[in-house]
Amino acid sequence: MTIKLFNTMTRKIEEFKPLVAGKMGFYSCGPTVYHYAHIGNLRTMIHNDILKRMFIENGYDVHHVMNITDVGHLTSDDDDSGDDKMERGAARENKSVWDIAKFYTDEFLHDYDDLNIMRPTDMPRATDYIAEQIELVKKLEELGYTYEIPDDGIYYDTSKFAAYGALTGGSLSGNRAGARVEFNDAKRNPTDFALWKFSPRDKKRQMEWDSPWGVGFPGWHAECSAMSMKLLGNHFDIHTGGEDLSRVHHTNEIAQSEPITGAPWVNYWVHFSFLVDKSGEKMSKSNGEFLGLNAVRNRGYDPMIYRYFILLGHYQTQLAFSWDAMDAAANGYKNIIRRVADILTDSAPDKMDVEKYNVWHDKILSPVSDNMKTAEALVQIQELLRDKTTNASTKIALFEFIDRLLGLQFIDRAKQLNDAESETAPAEIVALANERATAKAARDWARADELRAQIDAAGWTVVDTRDGTKIVKKI
Repeated sequence: MTIKLFNTMTRKIEEFKPLVAGKMGFYSCGPTVYHYAHIGNLRTMIHNDILKRMFIENGYDVHHVMNITDVGHLTSDDDDSGDDKMERGAARENKSVWDIAKFYTDEFLHDYDDLNIMRPTDMPRATDYIAEQIELVKKLEELGYTYEIPDDGIYYDTSKFAAYGALTGGSLSGNRAGARVEFNDAKRNPTDFALWKFSPRDKKRQMEWDSPWGVGFPGWHAECSAMSMKLLGNHFDIHTGGEDLSRVHHTNEIAQSEPITGAPWVNYWVHFSFLVDKSGEKMSKSNGEFLGLNAVRNRGYDPMIYRYFILLGHYQTQLAFSWDAMDAAANGYKNIIRRVADILTDSAPDKMDVEKYNVWHDKILSPVSDNMKTAEALVQIQELLRDKTTNASTKIALFEFIDRLLGLQFIDRAKQLNDAESETAPAEIVALANERATAKAARDWARADELRAQIDAAGWTVVDTRDGTKIVKKI
């Protein structure tokens, strides 16, 4: 099936053509592990996962690299100023930087797994690739792209790279119009960026290394170029990240990579839009109190509901988060699970209809392959559920495919629901349910709600149906 993606570099939707037939290599910018990932970060990770699953279901062998940033990411992304985020996280919690990195990497991967995101082929940490980053800077120095600012670091001279800013349609002319940073007199150009930062003379950092230029640490941008070249080669298919990375981080990656690798370094650039709050503000750690996946869990939502909510939108469009929107997503997700559970319990033995399977398979894979239109695929899934001409065995096989493609675990959750409904509630829960039924008959809605809350707190739920009520264990 033809795969199409919006390429930020060309600003148009393009048909994907691999560097090597049947293979796809891609690099996605991963987390800076100084704090929990917020749900906006996790939106990006879910879109990366859909991209990978879509290619796999189209028959590609996918090599996915995602970095773990555990050094060098300063609090100001724009002008190489401020504290290293890892050092700040360590000071905040009175722990070593190494302990902070391990703890928040583990927490990130816990969220990753709960959202059913496939692990990358390679997940390199920046601190394990210091030698490669030093080698990158040495090559750029030999090519004449660097200069030193005393007591600060080794900087990249963006005026030497004619295509600087091409990713976002910009151009370089000395003091580039529209640059997001204040001009620093020590820099030759306001867009110049640090490749290697010197450690402060008055204190010892927890993470610092010897280099040809003195003791210090790599700039944030260096790691992605060095690690992608090491693990994917000098040219690869796709580079992804949040839309905020395109103007500075990815622009700088291109500038420091293509003098070494030749152009183009990457064939397709894919960027994912922000998750925003109801005011339209980007959700981020710097924006006051932020929401992590724990906030979703603590409100009683299955993380799969958050994943389903994300797939209701499109990766190129900002998506507004609210608890009301999550409630609506929960209703939609649970409705599909209920219907899949009913299909699984269909006792009529039937043979899978290969022709029907192929038709529905293509109806669902086609919109995802066409610039990752996941919402359109979800519409097709609802149509499949309503299709009375497709038998249960065929639908089950299709939902196994759907779970591989979208990662929503419909089959697993439906099986859990069927198991929960087959379990007998203990006597005290039955008594509460009977008391609730009496309260409802007396139109004492407040008491009925109170009793439902008690049943829910005990790990059970009362389901009102046309045939009466059922008591089922929560999943």
